[in-house]
Amino acid sequence: MSTIPATPPRKTNRIGLEVLNYRGSKTTLCAGCGHNSVSERLVECFFEMGIEPWRVAKFSGIGCSSKSPAYFLSMSHGFNSVHGRAPAVSTGAMLANKFLLGIVVTGDGDTASIGIGQYIHMLRRNVPLVYIIENNGVYGLTKGQFSATSDSGAKSKSGVINELQPVDCCVEAIQIGATFVARSFSGDKKQLQALLKTAIAHRGLSVIDVISPCVTFNDHEGSTKSYSYMKDHEEPLQELDFVPYFQDIEVEIEEGAVQEIEMYDGSRLLLHKLGHDYDPTDRLKALSTIQASKDAKEVLTGVLYLDAGRENFLEMLNTVDEPLVTLPQSKTRPPRAVLDELMEELR
Repeated sequence: MSTIPATPPRKTNRIGLEVLNYRGSKTTLCAGCGHNSVSERLVECFFEMGIEPWRVAKFSGIGCSSKSPAYFLSMSHGFNSVHGRAPAVSTGAMLANKFLLGIVVTGDGDTASIGIGQYIHMLRRNVPLVYIIENNGVYGLTKGQFSATSDSGAKSKSGVINELQPVDCCVEAIQIGATFVARSFSGDKKQLQALLKTAIAHRGLSVIDVISPCVTFNDHEGSTKSYSYMKDHEEPLQELDFVPYFQDIEVEIEEGAVQEIEMYDGSRLLLHKLGHDYDPTDRLKALSTIQASKDAKEVLTGVLYLDAGRENFLEMLNTVDEPLVTLPQSKTRPPRAVLDELMEELR
């Protein structure tokens, strides 16, 4: 008599949820699109870190990248704003409820072109958000024109050469006020996972510029944001390990220089140097190293800059402990007598 084998128990994380609880809808992006790899890493990171998906708020603008939030954390909050306006919408949401974990998924067009003004002011405020730029160097929804991040000298699929200088979103972020800045490649699973986990644990503004090749319009010879170009020109600064606050260090640390940085929640970022005399807490060093990599035609990836101690926007404003969205009008609106007195002073 045959017996039916017992169904193996499903794997759950530290809060008892399955990975299925962190997934979203089926992707409608092109097969092989780097953006899908970013979504997959986000599912893995939130699951492994045991974060309640309903505590997360996702924001986006317009573009291929802005479709990505539909593909992860279906149980979270979400707001798809208009083109280039995700920084303002997400800043408002974090002011209304500082207990949300805000994540913005945007693109190089959404950030570095129509949204550049909002991007700059989000940077200078150090709003506590995870801001992911899915950077493919083209406008994928409008047939592959060069975006503002396309490198000078890059060739389009139609053979046109870009003559304009690029906007470097990481340089802007370091100069103006983000407190965690990194660059990665959608095809580098281990590095991208560690960076995303660090960004989630960071209490300030985390900007991750992810080179995410467009397989339809920007994955050809002559492109500087293709899979083959990144594999040949990526220059990692460090090997990264991230240890959440609820786990002991179990990683094997090889001989050599290792820099450990403690995050505000007790999590630890371990940086294994790879031949670079590099300190990610040195802003000027970060900027000069990025420029040197450009001169050498390399794409520098890893942790570019980190300041784990500076106040974020909500701490600067010294807001009350309760989420502003929960406060009654009696606490958020001046009484009539105060308004009448103010109007009288202005007569």
